[in-house]
Amino acid sequence: MKNYPVLLLASLFLSFLSVSCEHAKTDKSSEPIRIYGENPFYWEYKGEPVLLVGGSKEDNLFNHPDGLENHLDILKENGGNYIRNTMSSRNPGNPWAFKKLDNGLYDLEQWDEEFWRRFKNLLDLCKERDIIVQIEIWDPWDYFKTEAPLGYGPDNVGWESCPYNPALNINYTTEESQLATEIDYYSTNKPTEHVFFHTVPVLKDIAVVRKYQEKFVEKILSISLDYPNVLYCMNNEIGEPAEWGEYWAQFIRKTANEAGKEIFLADMRRNSNFESEEQVKLLNDRENYDFFEISQNNANNDQRHYDLALSIREKVADNPKPLNNVKIYGGNIGSWTTSVEEGTRRFWRSVFAGCASVRFHREGPSQHFFGIGLSELAQVHIQSMRMFSDEFQVFKAEPANQLLTDRESNEAYCLANPGKQYAVYFTGGGEISLDLSDAPGSWDLKWLNIRANRWLDGAPVNGGGFLPLKTPGSGQWVVLLKPN
Repeated sequence: MKNYPVLLLASLFLSFLSVSCEHAKTDKSSEPIRIYGENPFYWEYKGEPVLLVGGSKEDNLFNHPDGLENHLDILKENGGNYIRNTMSSRNPGNPWAFKKLDNGLYDLEQWDEEFWRRFKNLLDLCKERDIIVQIEIWDPWDYFKTEAPLGYGPDNVGWESCPYNPALNINYTTEESQLATEIDYYSTNKPTEHVFFHTVPVLKDIAVVRKYQEKFVEKILSISLDYPNVLYCMNNEIGEPAEWGEYWAQFIRKTANEAGKEIFLADMRRNSNFESEEQVKLLNDRENYDFFEISQNNANNDQRHYDLALSIREKVADNPKPLNNVKIYGGNIGSWTTSVEEGTRRFWRSVFAGCASVRFHREGPSQHFFGIGLSELAQVHIQSMRMFSDEFQVFKAEPANQLLTDRESNEAYCLANPGKQYAVYFTGGGEISLDLSDAPGSWDLKWLNIRANRWLDGAPVNGGGFLPLKTPGSGQWVVLLKPN
């Protein structure tokens, strides 16, 4: 006797299982940030390639909770999806990671719960908005002489207020730790004598201090590893021995592996010469690092800024990795930042050089001191960048300035997927020719007015030769060509 009900139930179960498995294959909404498999110069998030674009008012956003949600909403509304978060406590009102006792000293065995609540809050808010957080574990400015005399923040603090200072905690003495109680110098692009950055085994191997450094990093990871939208950079613009960063990269990787998490790591050297031995060594260190922080290139200007970025990209062309710009400098004060306008050009040139991320650096203690943050001007450029990336598949394109003729230095920059799509960025008006000799046929052309956040349609043009392109006006423009 045939058991039709049983067969029917079995059939229905198998159908349900098949649908469920197919859904599991196609539903990528929970997939974390990772290197894009089809083009490892870029990132993907939730299974889709993504260009990371951002700007923010502070570097240690988590430690500035007032107005934070609105700040992130503004970033999101303008097409931004990328912030920086240094684990820093040097601004007024910032708690440190460790508990301060009633006697005014810190206990490195106990946490300041508010510090960690703020950190988790930031990650929660960013996850809700699909914003990628690039964490910097160690910011040297917290551990050297206070930067207040430099004018970077009149009430900012440094080593004289830091819990790791042996004069300020109950856990070790100067003799036990070898740490000085006074540091009267700043971080530079060369190693210093500050023992805090020499505690790892291959340097001075100071276990009594490293114990609490490890405790701090473990606590960060106990929170951050639960989030899919986090990248990790060991240091902010550091000049200390490379072994310091390497130790923390290995420590973090081991902790993540034990938790079954895939993570992506970088370090950031302070040296802005990317042809230097230390930068080339860091670029090629694939044992410890997965992406490359190119931010210090943003101390360079004009054509040199682009050429250095491109030379870095070419060095890893056979085995690509993402090149991130978590800091785009450009402000009114301080000659090394050049100007606000140059900062916005760095933002666009970096993308046209094939970089994976761009973020406007914070403004600083006064308007546009270091960068333009998430100011109205920054919002304009972030929005236009997203308008561009929504129309142009940067993940399938390559820097292609060889296609430009009649071009002056720093006048225009090209991205192209030859025969499929072309884009040219103009830094300040201009007129060049685009080589479409290998791209016959009719092409649709339109101009992006960057400052106006507006596309302007142009008349169709013919390929098969050299196409003259002249911006419709002054200022910064992008022209986009797609097959008709």
